Amino acid sequence: MLSTRTTTPNRPTATMPRLYLSPPHMGPDERALLLDAFDSNWIAPLGPHVDAFEAELAAVVSGDEAVPHVGAPAIVSGADHEPHGDAERRTAHATPHVAALSSGTAALHLALRLLGVSPGDRVWVSSFTFAASANAVTYLGATPVLVDSEPRTWNIDPDLVAEELPRAAQRGELPKALIAVDLYGQCADYARLQAACAPYEVPIIEDAAEALGARYHGAPAGSFGALSAFSFNGNKIITTSGGGALCGSSQELILRARALASQAREPFPHYEHREVGYNYRLSNLLAAVGRGQLRQLSSRVAARRAHFERYVTELGELPGLSWMPEPEGYFSTRWLTCLLLEPSAARATPEALRLALEAEDIEARPLWKPMHLQPAFQGCQALGGAVSERLFATGLCLPSGSAMTSVEQDRVIDVLRRHLA
Repeated sequence: MLSTRTTTPNRPTATMPRLYLSPPHMGPDERALLLDAFDSNWIAPLGPHVDAFEAELAAVVSGDEAVPHVGAPAIVSGADHEPHGDAERRTAHATPHVAALSSGTAALHLALRLLGVSPGDRVWVSSFTFAASANAVTYLGATPVLVDSEPRTWNIDPDLVAEELPRAAQRGELPKALIAVDLYGQCADYARLQAACAPYEVPIIEDAAEALGARYHGAPAGSFGALSAFSFNGNKIITTSGGGALCGSSQELILRARALASQAREPFPHYEHREVGYNYRLSNLLAAVGRGQLRQLSSRVAARRAHFERYVTELGELPGLSWMPEPEGYFSTRWLTCLLLEPSAARATPEALRLALEAEDIEARPLWKPMHLQPAFQGCQALGGAVSERLFATGLCLPSGSAMTSVEQDRVIDVLRRHLA
């Protein structure tokens, strides 16, 4: 593929600001809503913006293109805020239902608990992902079984799952659940995963932490599986600084998630607890930020996809260079632009390229180190592993933030061309 660039940008200098992999992208809506929350004095976790954020996120996950601007309830000075405390408000949410939480990891933890995962159980998890997906399994005393990726999507391999489930059934070792990760903003192959898991009644948890705004055959990320989890960490498509959400079609499960996330407090005037809960609810201030971010979701996704396309256009002819695939029927957010360098053809290794970018004050990062190679999970059963090991050994993530300018992207392109051409 020929380059469309006609000029070479000036080389970066020490005065140029650092270019980060995926920094937050804020706008005026976020500021206005945050100040509204601040001025209302709903500062602590829970509040009207939490309720509105949950409703607006539910609309996105249900497939609505536009984010509705849900009105916040009136402020009642001095009263304890108990959202969803009556039948009318509980039924006001769109399907799927959403619980706004303090992190994506909290969402995964609650999803596993709601599905009955307990000590001694096995949970099958994508090996090629961030540690949170497997960490949450261990919180409940269960054991992760780490499953390799498929080259077609880089996500958990449905054929491997289909091959291994009958063997696990014969051994009496069926997983209590399966966590499929929507990697780098691209959904897993849920049709094949569901076909493999359904005969054995293994529920799927969709870890969509990186994929809000993605689609799989027209259906939005977060709409698959028994439950799904999102992350709104500072480096995600949209951010609440720190935060996450648990989504599901079962109102009963999401109501229970909200209760567990609020220290499992019973509805008494005193503090009554019949089971152990968690401090996992999202603050009203951060939910206000999330509402502003959610209004810009489509433009944030479009910007990241445009960055990916420009990288491919400018660099696609370089030897040994390839990109994360997007199969027919998939719509990736391109949360991060990911490349592979074929050792026999590329003129630099991923680590050499990363260091060259770092020398120009540009952040890049290797692809995820598979969980079955991590010291924390040594001894866990692994199903396959060669595909994810190769991706880790040959891959690199490039700066992809939605606010990145063409001049900033030129800095990255220039370094890559100098070291790979």
